[in-house]
Amino acid sequence: MTNETPRVDSEVGPLRAVLLHRPGNELTRLTPRNNDKLLFDSIPWVGRAQEEHDAFAEVLRGRGVEVLLLADVLREALADSRAHAAGVHAAVDDLRLGEDLGDALRSHLSAVDAATLAEVLMAGLTFEELPAAEGASLVRKIHHRHDFAVDPLPNLLFTRDSSVWIGDRVAISSLAMPARRRETALLDLVYAYHPRFSHAARAYGAHSAPVEGGDVLLLAPGVLAVGIGERTTAAGAESLARSLFADDIAHTVLAVPIAQARATMHLDTVCTMVAPDAVVMYPLARDELVAFTLRPDGDGSLRVDGPEPFLHAAAEAMGIEKLRVIDTGLDPVTAEREQWDDGNNTLALAPGVVVGYERNVETNARLEDAGIEVLAIAGSELGSGRGGPRCMSCPVVRDPIG
Repeated sequence: MTNETPRVDSEVGPLRAVLLHRPGNELTRLTPRNNDKLLFDSIPWVGRAQEEHDAFAEVLRGRGVEVLLLADVLREALADSRAHAAGVHAAVDDLRLGEDLGDALRSHLSAVDAATLAEVLMAGLTFEELPAAEGASLVRKIHHRHDFAVDPLPNLLFTRDSSVWIGDRVAISSLAMPARRRETALLDLVYAYHPRFSHAARAYGAHSAPVEGGDVLLLAPGVLAVGIGERTTAAGAESLARSLFADDIAHTVLAVPIAQARATMHLDTVCTMVAPDAVVMYPLARDELVAFTLRPDGDGSLRVDGPEPFLHAAAEAMGIEKLRVIDTGLDPVTAEREQWDDGNNTLALAPGVVVGYERNVETNARLEDAGIEVLAIAGSELGSGRGGPRCMSCPVVRDPIG
């Protein structure tokens, strides 16, 4: 592992280091009975998902990107006794388990090694897997043995959402959906106790109003767009803006309302950057998206302007004449299908070089026609949780553009 200082100022600067999560046993916990609650549209074939993810990671490594795997850095962080204690605290919910059963689990997990605790934190624990305890427990008796005493976190795959680097600071997301809220505790541990990140300052905290990384686009140094919809609230966008302005790491935040729907859960499901002056965008969103422009007013408060068309507001904030738009298909049916299949959710490895799912044939062709190199990866199983290459990656180090 190299030790490049974490810093990300754009969506498209040459990518040097990225945090991914290789699918693990948490995905084997998905069943037709719980997949909706755990935010998956189908039950993934875990072995194939792992193969697809390994291939994705190799594409990145082949382009000189350092790939950090969440399971590895979590285990390494948990080697610190303070992190281990915090991990045990994150795993045990006394309100759910009751005091006696909670104490028994806490005592058990306090004695396990870092690798075992990391696995429990990621893959969860069923009542059948709980350690034996003295005395009767109504909670244990009333639950089915395959019910979860510690919920699994299958959405860890989507590392973009739980944290995002803005400049040299990390924002720990405040995740909106109950199935994902414990993810932030794991990222808190990693960024607080792993040697690679121990000196990183925070730009936002997990206990603030809901903001998810998939809604945060770094349009240019000091300029962000934040989607407001199913996962990020207006209060969250405003709170993040105030934090960034106070820390002087941004001068403009564009708050962009999007439809509160599964197909458009984050801003990056309808729009991602592929070059310093270009985005790939779902055609139906092109003319519908608007933005409220937030800037500091000089007296410690905010100035809120707009709304105005997003593309115009973005270009003005970025200091460019026009933001180029590459549509994901002129045929509305094809565009809708490819938007659902994460056609707009590309990960830029450098200006004009992106990773996208191979199944989005029309979108990839239009990108290539626009001079964008597309590194196509398989994603038939990875996409079952509704997320593409950008969703599955948290850039940690990017070089400046130009």
